[in-house]
Amino acid sequence: MASETTHGELIDKVVKIRRCAAVVKGGRRFSFTAMVVVGDGRGKVGWGYGKANEVPPAVEKAVKDGSRSMVSISLDGTTVPHVVKGHFGAARVILVPASPGTGVIAGAAVRAVCEACGIRDILTKSFGTSNPINLVKATISALQTLRTQSEVERLRGVSLT
Repeated sequence: MASETTHGELIDKVVKIRRCAAVVKGGRRFSFTAMVVVGDGRGKVGWGYGKANEVPPAVEKAVKDGSRSMVSISLDGTTVPHVVKGHFGAARVILVPASPGTGVIAGAAVRAVCEACGIRDILTKSFGTSNPINLVKATISALQTLRTQSEVERLRGVSLT
């Protein structure tokens, strides 16, 4: 369901649009929520959530929210430096580095996050819930825990070669 647009240098992918109905005197009044992943394709990614009475304003609000909450990710070329696990609620995600040419092997929600932040080769597996909103949050939490070898050497004060 992920649709993609580009605003300037940012890539935004709509992960999920939900409709909510409020019953009023004249019938049902619908409102919409949008979950969007925003990235620059070079190691920065964020997610945004927007609510409005129509779909386009909800997506615009979500993109604005996502561009505010962007975080930097440590990448190793076109993949991740090491195996990493992330979780949010009942959603569990495992991200495994892959050799060049593998592509993004992932479900829709995890794929949106990986493509938005510039990952081109990765293997993923999700466990627990299939809720795309929680899967996006779990994936971003996993990506935030990534460390390159040089970062680990600097933090520990030792050489790992």
